[in-house]
Amino acid sequence: MSQPRTAIVIGAGVAGMAAAALLAKEGIQTTVVEKLPAHGGRAGNESVDGFRFDTGPSWYLMPDAFDHFFALFGKRTAEVLDLIPLTPAYRLFPEGNAPLDVISGRTNAAALFESIEPGAGARLDEYLDSAAEVYDLALEYFLYTTFRSVRPFTRISRHYGRLARYLTEPIDSFVGRRFTDTRLRQMLTYPAVFLSSHPGRTPSIYHLMSHTDLTQGVLYPQGGFASVMDALHDLAVEQGAQFSFNTEVAAINYEGSAATGITLSDGRQLYADTIISCADLHHTETRLLPREKRTYDEAYFAPRDPGLGTVLVMLGVEGQIPELAHHNLLFSRDWDDDFAAVFDGPVPQRPLGSSRSIYVSKPSATDPGVAPAGHENLFVLVPVAAEEAVGHGDMYRDRASEQVESIADAAVEQISRWCGVEGLDRRIVVKRTLGPADFSERYHAWSGGSIGPAHTLRQSAFLRGSNRSRKLENLYYAGATTTPGVGVPMCLISAENVIKRLRGDKSPGPLPEAL
Repeated sequence: MSQPRTAIVIGAGVAGMAAAALLAKEGIQTTVVEKLPAHGGRAGNESVDGFRFDTGPSWYLMPDAFDHFFALFGKRTAEVLDLIPLTPAYRLFPEGNAPLDVISGRTNAAALFESIEPGAGARLDEYLDSAAEVYDLALEYFLYTTFRSVRPFTRISRHYGRLARYLTEPIDSFVGRRFTDTRLRQMLTYPAVFLSSHPGRTPSIYHLMSHTDLTQGVLYPQGGFASVMDALHDLAVEQGAQFSFNTEVAAINYEGSAATGITLSDGRQLYADTIISCADLHHTETRLLPREKRTYDEAYFAPRDPGLGTVLVMLGVEGQIPELAHHNLLFSRDWDDDFAAVFDGPVPQRPLGSSRSIYVSKPSATDPGVAPAGHENLFVLVPVAAEEAVGHGDMYRDRASEQVESIADAAVEQISRWCGVEGLDRRIVVKRTLGPADFSERYHAWSGGSIGPAHTLRQSAFLRGSNRSRKLENLYYAGATTTPGVGVPMCLISAENVIKRLRGDKSPGPLPEAL
């Protein structure tokens, strides 16, 4: 296609703002339309009585992806974000065992593994060697690509055998063959949750994730992920992109095989040479397009895995909580039931379809701006089934559903008991929740999923779908629900892949940087 002169981007989340910045940098007149009143999308934030809560991502991983994106504009990450290394990277609360502090760096990680299981330190070194190699291969060949040419993959023919094994063996058995202690196995397989996936269905190629937290380390952007969203928005505006908030899209318009613009919910129409939808792919295809113009119809989504849902609990707590680090993971001794409840339907031990393996962030450990003096800010993530029926929270409503409220109360009680935080429930001065129905309503999330489709084998790499419509030649997709996948770094990469598609660039690997 010839270079478009105008573009409309649907959604002002991570992918939408990144795409807008890149499109405007190409000299394309770009307008971003967003149904909510502010930018950020699922990486939003809310302030309540002096507490500021991020309502989405909280782990800053893959720093090289952020560095590369900002370098495309001639900027260094340090110019736009104030990043703080976290020590420990996270604190683990394994059920029935003493807490463990996990400190990033291969030497530290190997020492911790060796102290728990003799011989595990050396095996972890080999594991992280493999994770680093696969991570580099992914960056060079599998992430920054539109999979339009197979020629680049001939260069990695010597890796085919191992890659095939990584793709066909799930990560839980891959880890289980190397380590015996449950705590060590959980440390290496919990990243599957970041991929919205079940460890037993996540290809072991994703053991590359351990390279990001154990080798690269975990950072925190001062100001939380709201500061990352502000940086992306400022960058897009700096490049000339325009934003229209409180603007919901009702349909994508077309003539023949070309998209011509959008119709808004108030009936207005906007026109452009190209459309980039960063909305949930299921919503884009099944709600914004008629059946004859859909690349992915309901029949495509029916057998697929929407990933996990979440109940988010945001707490303002009086007094200090030294028992918790910045990032905290509470793992059940036997978490099979946890994953079964989330991915396979109700089980007797989890009647609400929720997990007892939960994540707790205490950003006030690092960032004094998120809570009033003498208070702590807690963000609790409870994995649940991706089902709207679990209900709403009370962040945007007068009251939470009975299920969400019950799950939130159980999480507070569990933190108090497992982490030794006495009287936590009596010290809470602010409590707000979000549930799967909120994700469905606010973000049009398929099935109420909070992160995006699971990274199973048939939902990874080119099997995750194309970033361009097969029915409308100038309609493109970006964001967590398309390639390359879920998470803030992947959304940045998905925006870059749209630019590569527009340029006709079939090469693997990232675009040249301006620095």
